Amino acid sequence: MNFLDILGGALGEMLSPTTAAYALAALGLAVHFGYSGLLNFGQAGFMAVGAYAFAVSTLQWHVPFIVGLLIAVVCAVIFAFILGIPTLRLRADYLAIVTIAAAEILRYIVTTNKLTPLTGSANGLAAFEGGFFDLNPFPPGTYPLGMSNRDFFVRVVGWVVVALACLVVWLLMRSPWGRVLKGIREDENAVRSLGKNVYAYKMQALVIGGVLGALAGMVFTLPRGAVQPANYGTELTFFLYTCLLLGGMATILGPVIGAMIFWAVLSLTQGILYGLIESGTVTFINTVQAGQLRYILVGVALMLLMIFRPQGVLGNKKELAFA
Repeated sequence: MNFLDILGGALGEMLSPTTAAYALAALGLAVHFGYSGLLNFGQAGFMAVGAYAFAVSTLQWHVPFIVGLLIAVVCAVIFAFILGIPTLRLRADYLAIVTIAAAEILRYIVTTNKLTPLTGSANGLAAFEGGFFDLNPFPPGTYPLGMSNRDFFVRVVGWVVVALACLVVWLLMRSPWGRVLKGIREDENAVRSLGKNVYAYKMQALVIGGVLGALAGMVFTLPRGAVQPANYGTELTFFLYTCLLLGGMATILGPVIGAMIFWAVLSLTQGILYGLIESGTVTFINTVQAGQLRYILVGVALMLLMIFRPQGVLGNKKELAFA
């Protein structure tokens, strides 16, 4: 078992486009839940909206990459309004039930056979990433960690988007608007008594976090060159909440650190388990079972974190005092 290869694989996962997508989507959840108190369990739906809007507009209408990006953002805003107008007066677990149902409804809609010419049904869509890679300024060659110029380009773009999103959210949360959001999280009746339109602030937070989710959906799907509804199931939102809780709910860098820890731990556990199985040290499970066992280990680690450090790695325990 080569530990250097295992560590190298974990480092590669920490900087992968998938990790960047998870960090971006978890940052959107930080806006929803960490700063606004909105228990949104439908972030996977926003990611699906961004990915499908970009893929469909590129394949059906042959729009340039920038136009497809704008269409994805607009569709995320529309989805946020459709989801938020009838539901944002709900609180806590009631809102969670509605949002998780909305994300599942959206996933089943794109899976229907009648929409196969448009969405590809269960098989999804592919070959829509050409316009994105046409913008690649890096010449062919080998880059750090053995990456090709395409891999390097998508990682750079993904993490630049994450950095810009962190900067925007940091500026927003330091503004009077952000302080009102925190007040709503703590006690929305007190904020309402001060004359603030709580409903409008919640809608704005839902839109901003949803747009971050849509951008995450694009970052998630561009390296694969394919979008499939199975990738946007309920478990994706739960993984995003894991990243959020690992890093810290009401923090800017917490979701980013949490996503990196999440994928590094998954990669390390998989590499170690596979190495032990291949060397014959472990014989009671096979490699397929080891792939599932790593999620169990991450779940146990999350339970221990919630027991001994519920605020997460970067979180402040005072931020847990929700109303």
